[in-house]
Amino acid sequence: MADLTPSRTLSLPIEGMSCASCVGRVEKALRAVPGVQSAVVNLATERASLSGDTLDRAALVRAIEKAGYAVPDSTQDLAVEGMSCASCVGRVERALAAVPGVSAASVNLATERATVRGSADPDLLIAALRKAGYEARVQSPQQGPSPEAEARKDAEARDLARQMTRAALLTAPVFVLEMGGHLVPALHHWIDATVGMQASWMLQFVLTTLVLFGPGLRFYTKGLPALARGAPDMNALVAVGSLAAYGYSLVATFLPGALPAGTVNVYYEAAAVIVTLILLGRLLEARAKGRTSDAIRRLVGLAPKTARLRRDGQVQEVPVADLRTGDILEIRPGERIPVDGVVTEGDSHVDESMITGEPVPVAKAPGSPLTGGTVNQTGALALRATAVGGDTVLAQIIRLVEQAQGAKLPIQSAVDRITLWFVPAVMTLAVLTFGVWLLFGPDPALSFALVNAVAVLIIACPCAMGLATPTSIMVATGRGAELGVLFRKGDALQHLRDTAVVALDKTGTLTEGRPALTDLVPAPGFDRATVLAHVAAVESKSEHPVARAMVEAAQTDQLALSAVTGFQSVTGYGASASVAGRRVDIGADRYMERLGLSVDSFAETAEALAAEGKSPLYAALDGQLAAILAVSDPIKPSTPQAIRALHDLGLKIVLLTGDNARTARAVADRLGIDEVQAALLPEGKVEALRLLQRQHGPVAFVGDGINDAPALATADTGIAIGTGTDVAIEAADVVLMSGNLQGVPTAIALSQAAIRNIRQNLFWAFAYNAALIPVAAGALYPAFGLLLSPVFAAGAMALSSVLVLANALRLRRLTPAT
Repeated sequence: MADLTPSRTLSLPIEGMSCASCVGRVEKALRAVPGVQSAVVNLATERASLSGDTLDRAALVRAIEKAGYAVPDSTQDLAVEGMSCASCVGRVERALAAVPGVSAASVNLATERATVRGSADPDLLIAALRKAGYEARVQSPQQGPSPEAEARKDAEARDLARQMTRAALLTAPVFVLEMGGHLVPALHHWIDATVGMQASWMLQFVLTTLVLFGPGLRFYTKGLPALARGAPDMNALVAVGSLAAYGYSLVATFLPGALPAGTVNVYYEAAAVIVTLILLGRLLEARAKGRTSDAIRRLVGLAPKTARLRRDGQVQEVPVADLRTGDILEIRPGERIPVDGVVTEGDSHVDESMITGEPVPVAKAPGSPLTGGTVNQTGALALRATAVGGDTVLAQIIRLVEQAQGAKLPIQSAVDRITLWFVPAVMTLAVLTFGVWLLFGPDPALSFALVNAVAVLIIACPCAMGLATPTSIMVATGRGAELGVLFRKGDALQHLRDTAVVALDKTGTLTEGRPALTDLVPAPGFDRATVLAHVAAVESKSEHPVARAMVEAAQTDQLALSAVTGFQSVTGYGASASVAGRRVDIGADRYMERLGLSVDSFAETAEALAAEGKSPLYAALDGQLAAILAVSDPIKPSTPQAIRALHDLGLKIVLLTGDNARTARAVADRLGIDEVQAALLPEGKVEALRLLQRQHGPVAFVGDGINDAPALATADTGIAIGTGTDVAIEAADVVLMSGNLQGVPTAIALSQAAIRNIRQNLFWAFAYNAALIPVAAGALYPAFGLLLSPVFAAGAMALSSVLVLANALRLRRLTPAT
């Protein structure tokens, strides 16, 4: 059947177009598809805009591909309503995967969100879910939970509270009349003598009917259609269990002659209490779920809603959403900074702890960068907006946290496969329980069969299984964001826990990344000022920290820098250029050797410098070795403590650096690092990581520079220092928002705690069912005469999900590793 979309417009991304003739070919191909009235292709945006009475997306994609172009996969988020347990997750994923154009679908029960990759039309996805019994809507890219979604969840929680209270008030008399009589014989005799047993049953019937078809109606409107579709869920278990107890009680009340002698009993209290307790569990679950996303809400709350905009000599308060890059904003003392920007006027200190985790305020002056959401402290500032809306650092953090929270860890895949068949298996077991008790049970066999079958239906709890993993992920990634640790990829939370080796870059990771020139020893025939002026001129074209050190040294000596031509950076070696007609080369000893220059004349000097932890470099002018230079990059104050914390976690620490071996060993000895591999080019770091993986197992690599990007991508877990380059951050799985290496042991400790928490949750969810379903079926009766009442089964079921959520919330109390 064709995937037809009603009269409407449609936009498709297109890859492979290079010129105007490509546009013409694509438009011609699209207009030839039946139902297309107009097709306009934009080469700049690489998108096709179509309109027509009926648009067959699959046919449109085929037409584009036949013309020699491609429609790339896109990612769509859907908010899904109506999921109640883990079996729902499997059904939603299967329904989405069956839609043409879907390449992958992942569903998160805790966030109630589906992430779909492919080229499928959103309307078709929503229609497929509606056919499967779920409502859905497109979740547009956003910064945190939308106000509409928050309002809907709050309204649901309030409604659950009202319905649960109503059910409890109606159930209490039923419970007292029936269970009170069983527990207290005197009460039973009093009820029989005053009210009469038949009148008591009639009252219980009325109250239970009000409970089941009032507050409990939600279970039947969702569970029975799911059962009819052959896809039973948690609602179906509750519906069948409570209706079985209620139906049997109806027969006992109004047609007692239809039941065998000795089996005329009522179980109104079981039906009513089941509904009430499960409503209570749902209420507690909703409230606990809300707390799992508190971190996102707190992050969103950091962004001010308004800003003081300076325009045409006037200052006016405007919504932050209306700001544009280049706007000049005024920030008063104590105010939160609304967007990212650069200080244009004023001096102050800014609390950036929400971004970096560092409690010490940072001094700001004209030219200093400012981050939205941070707090201005003492002085008044003016800033020029450089990033607004979704481009701010805070918005990017929120997106990363949301992506990580919505991720599905490898450990969840096995759980999903089991839970998809769990509810049908429970219903089958309930039928078998009923049959065995009816055939082999003691008198009254029918009563025993009914009670135990209902207990089996009610005790089963796939809710706990479905929530075990995603709730822990949500809380852990949220807590990580508060501690300055961002998991860019959700599965990094699992992989990081298995880390055996932590490999570290040196410059900017262990050290401040702000080296200073400490030594310059010229070769015979060269003077210091000439060499430094030429070297600084070349390095003025580079952004490397060492290059900045050279330029700053020349500026300190007030040396004039000549014009530079032909600048060339040789990655991993050094740089070269022409300065005032002279060729200048600067780099490590291996660069000099590559140029055919011997550095043996400086061997003793280089050894002495390296022993002091300084990095020797060499300069050549016009093909002659001109000087040895040394830079020293101070070790960050937090680095020694971080290395100790990593050792305390039982990890092997390896230093991988492009620096020379003597300098690297001096730094490693000072910090207690286990192994050093020095003088490595970027590809050398990749090979070193692969060797460590073969020898020791999973490796995490920590780096901050462009040359670290290949290593970050190769490692099992790449950890980027957030103060580093964008390229490094994009290649990483985890980002440390501050330059503090202490974030590495914190990230690993958080990963270990999260996976431990998930395993505790899964153990509880599965052990609970493995232990209590047989008890509910009556396994203890032959030996001990014990049976599990459906009432206690309902209480245990409701408690199961709440315990899983409460355990996940413990991760909110995790403190940074020290």
